[in-house]
Amino acid sequence: MKKIALLTSGGDAPGMNAAIRAIVLSCEYNNLSCLGFYHGYNGLIEDDFIPLSSQLVNAEIKNGGTLLKSARCPAMMTETGVKQACNTLLKNDIDCLIVIGGDGSFHGLLAIKAHWQGQVIGLPGTIDNDLYGCDKTIGFATAVNTATQAIDKIRDTANAFDRAFIVEVMGRHSGHIAFQVGLSCGAESIFSFENYNNENHREILKDLIAKIQTQQLNRKASYLVVLAENLWPGGASALQEQLKAQGDIESAICILGHTQRGGAPVPEDRVLATQLGLKAVDSALSGDDNIMLGLSANQLAKTDLNEAVSKNKPVDDEFITAHKGPLTHYLK
Repeated sequence: MKKIALLTSGGDAPGMNAAIRAIVLSCEYNNLSCLGFYHGYNGLIEDDFIPLSSQLVNAEIKNGGTLLKSARCPAMMTETGVKQACNTLLKNDIDCLIVIGGDGSFHGLLAIKAHWQGQVIGLPGTIDNDLYGCDKTIGFATAVNTATQAIDKIRDTANAFDRAFIVEVMGRHSGHIAFQVGLSCGAESIFSFENYNNENHREILKDLIAKIQTQQLNRKASYLVVLAENLWPGGASALQEQLKAQGDIESAICILGHTQRGGAPVPEDRVLATQLGLKAVDSALSGDDNIMLGLSANQLAKTDLNEAVSKNKPVDDEFITAHKGPLTHYLK
């Protein structure tokens, strides 16, 4: 083991820079070279990299985004692109490739593994928290914190006008952000993939209208709906129109969008990213291959990459039950 390559891929997540920093510092400690490839797999295909050193990364622990940049890479969907990426690894005498990203990034890592004999290690970096084999992904805690702070401000305005607010949060096809943010903000309704079924759309809408009207009749002030993206047919604007048309309910919309991906990582993400970055280099030196590293039950765990991308990590049933029962019974 002499040389490690590193890249960040897919959506950026707060804490990626902290992971990069830990990997680079550990490489220097173990007398290993570390190359950082720019713009995800594009940099690997184009042989666009920079030698990483402690001087470059030491102050990055507090910064959001990724100093190596990120991007989607359609070329990695082709065998030609994958083989070109492998040629770059061979050309630069890379022994181990570490990728920080989500399931799409790990599919790229698996594609490379099919054509390259070096070691591959994945670190879970995505605000969606949807990777099996870890309790939390790098960036998730910060995204929840960012969304919570924003919704707390929205609640003040909603209370001032006794208004219903629909707040759409990110998560792609996972409800982890929606439920954790909704619970932390005391949302009256949380709609995510775990508790919404398009076949029961009419009943769900009817029940929501009844709850908002009950809240208004009891002069309970505002009503907050936390809505997962890619869920409600037509999105938040369609829900707003349906509330007005079918319940004569005025509501406002706030789509938090990419604000949840930016900003300085909270301490929890900085520590998690540092732990995983250090462990990635240790695992490389130990000969580990085709794994994702994560923190599970407060223990560092190794998960086969194929398992990490193929298995589902659902929202805790206790969150769903609590929101459905004791936390919202007063609305009935």
